[in-house]
Amino acid sequence: MGGGGWYYVPKVWTPSGGWWPTPVAWKRNTAIAYVTIAVVSSMIFKVSAEKERRPIPPYKHIPSQRWCKHAKEDDPSLP
Repeated sequence: MGGGGWYYVPKVWTPSGGWWPTPVAWKRNTAIAYVTIAVVSSMIFKVSAEKERRPIPPYKHIPSQRWCKHAKEDDPSLP
């Protein structure tokens, strides 16, 4: 009887790390993941800003016109 001395843990491999996952370098791995996401996102943003074109000028200001490469060419009313 008694409570909490021993309990059964099945020997099962799981991709998430098992029953009590304690990865050794989880802080470093998380930082690497965040840095990778930031770098890839900035590269996508840069390519998108370079390729954005507006053949018909918008009737109101669009925030992406601040960083768009061709904004002044596509919309002559911009300052």
